[in-house]
Amino acid sequence: MIITRWQAPIVPSKEQVHMILESEGLEPYDEVYEPQMKVQDHRHPFAEVRVIVSGEMIFNISGNQFVLRPGDRVEIPANTKHSHTAQGAQGCVCVCAQRAI
Repeated sequence: MIITRWQAPIVPSKEQVHMILESEGLEPYDEVYEPQMKVQDHRHPFAEVRVIVSGEMIFNISGNQFVLRPGDRVEIPANTKHSHTAQGAQGCVCVCAQRAI
């Protein structure tokens, strides 16, 4: 797992995140989570890339818990057990992509 914290004072827009992921050869798509919505433990046969656009999300990846905020990015290796929950009262918007292994 690779976590990249956004360090710049201005958070990228959803369109900018799409352009960043597309420049890496990925095909990004949006996911919107209602407040407190939880996605239970699961795995994928591909690596997952996720960037938070608005709101906050709590991740549990193989027992490691952390919070991602706008601009933060996580890359989850293929076949890695993970879950996530939208934190806060406003829900969460993410831009996601799949990286073939």
